[in-house]
Amino acid sequence: MKDIVIKVDINCQICKTDVLKAVSKLTGITMVLVDGEKGTLRVWGDVDPVLVVKLLRKARKVAKIISVGPLKPWQPKVTETVFILPPCCNLCELVGLVSYAPYFDGGACNIL
Repeated sequence: MKDIVIKVDINCQICKTDVLKAVSKLTGITMVLVDGEKGTLRVWGDVDPVLVVKLLRKARKVAKIISVGPLKPWQPKVTETVFILPPCCNLCELVGLVSYAPYFDGGACNIL
């Protein structure tokens, strides 16, 4: 198991969704963490960091590997978005999408 930290340009909720869509297609990922304030993506699992960056760049995101190391104990902060993928869902796609419609329904967030 590896702890991979990648610097990604995240400007809005749509950017977070695009990053999660790109990374969730990989097999071997246990957990994904997106921190919009720091502009970082943390991936836990048995996955090649270069492949993660390649998929992010394919999704038109500027990505750079910050660190790769062994898994360490971690506790989430309030501002972080965490998606835990169960071991049986490695072949599944992203289950839910979060969208923001500024001109419809008074600008409320929708979970589809």
